[in-house]
Amino acid sequence: MGVAGRRLPAQRPGPCLHRGAGLCSAGAGGAGVHGAEAGHATCAIVARVNTSPTPPRDRFDRLDALRAVAIVWMAIFHFSFDLAHYGITRQNFYADPFWLHQRTCIVSLFLFVAGLGQAVAFGQAQTWPRFWRRWAQVAGCAVLVSIGSWLMFKERFIHFGVLHGIAVMLILVRLTARGGVWLWIAGAVAIALPRFIHEPFFDSRLTNWVGLITHRPATEDYVPVLPWIGVMWWGMAAGQWVLAHRREWLTGPLPRALHPMAVLGRWSLSFYMLHQPVLIGLVLLVLQLR
Repeated sequence: MGVAGRRLPAQRPGPCLHRGAGLCSAGAGGAGVHGAEAGHATCAIVARVNTSPTPPRDRFDRLDALRAVAIVWMAIFHFSFDLAHYGITRQNFYADPFWLHQRTCIVSLFLFVAGLGQAVAFGQAQTWPRFWRRWAQVAGCAVLVSIGSWLMFKERFIHFGVLHGIAVMLILVRLTARGGVWLWIAGAVAIALPRFIHEPFFDSRLTNWVGLITHRPATEDYVPVLPWIGVMWWGMAAGQWVLAHRREWLTGPLPRALHPMAVLGRWSLSFYMLHQPVLIGLVLLVLQLR
């Protein structure tokens, strides 16, 4: 039988990549109008799926408010210190257990919340470039704190305070973010280690950032990696557990009265950098008016 007598197999319609390109028409063998209509329908469905808006990310207002609690508490502590430093009140911030325990609680809350924040960022697949941009802000502010404290305290300037510690710990926590349950164990070891290991090698200004010191350095703020990274590791581990099992603890609604706290918590670094100059200015103004 000649070619004219053969039945050629029907060709499938081409993929409908763009209606205006004419790719929805039937093939040369003639899948017919119904094939073209089916192609149009499929393309329309795909288009609706691809152009649907991306679901908004959760708002972590409760986490932001908790961060605000830490920085407001810290500001109250610093204001009390400023009053004592300028002789308006008489308080011993270097020996009084009341103030020493408060400092420990404030730093612990600050670092635990930082760990929670890292759990959220890691859970949202934060890229390394974005991580480094945020890290650069923290590290840059740490340098400014060192400069400002040197102008104010000279030899007791802050060479490894809370921001310096956070800058180092953020990197370590990010690198170990997949540690799972081991983060709890690592945190416990980090917290316990300085109680058992003390080496003179770590007493110098170049090495005391590790934390295995024999005596506390003369500085106005000191937050070494050990034991404090243990608190941030626990915050990371707790945050990952909450996001997996009790997400609403962090994403649930806040009472309207606490909304300003959530806003403040989202600007915690700016608040941290500005609060002391403002508070010291107020104290100096009070001294001028006395």
